[in-house]
Amino acid sequence: MENKQWKVGIFLFNDVEVLDFAGPFEVFSVTTSEDGTKPFSVHTISENGQMIHARNGLKVHPDFSFETMPTFNILIIPGGLGARESEIKKESVIHWISQQMEEVQFMTSVCTGALLLAKAGLLDGKKATTHWASLDRLENEYPEVNVVKNVKFVDEGNIITSGGISAGINMSFHLGKRLVGTKLMTETAKRMEYDIEL
Repeated sequence: MENKQWKVGIFLFNDVEVLDFAGPFEVFSVTTSEDGTKPFSVHTISENGQMIHARNGLKVHPDFSFETMPTFNILIIPGGLGARESEIKKESVIHWISQQMEEVQFMTSVCTGALLLAKAGLLDGKKATTHWASLDRLENEYPEVNVVKNVKFVDEGNIITSGGISAGINMSFHLGKRLVGTKLMTETAKRMEYDIEL
């Protein structure tokens, strides 16, 4: 596992919460082995590949569209207003998430991205969490999901959901630790000046 480069894909959409995607992007892209190699290759995707407008006006141009993207090992589904109000209503997006579950080794969500995983049926019978303000919605709309409260993330093996916004950073460090070890991720945390116990 140590020598593999893990391909990380981050889904972007209008009104995505900035730290939901920027936090994991930073963790995985900053991680560098002692020999200077990068164990993670990180790219962004939107449905059509066109520029998206994140929360509060940040413009981001994704690397790929659904059609042009490569196969990823890890997929990160962030949240935000766009996730819980518009993306959750798009059959094309929910179908894509469901399809990607068959391709990736790890499906992850940050914040209300968990609602998209739940809509795709990926959380049925599993434990999951989301932003504290959307825990009741996740519980009420998706009774098949075992909602966990007051945690930064929930690891169900190949599916990991995390709480709101900054919790995606904790989840990313946790997954990084699983894949490349405590030592390297501790060094990454130090480089980022992020206070976390690994």
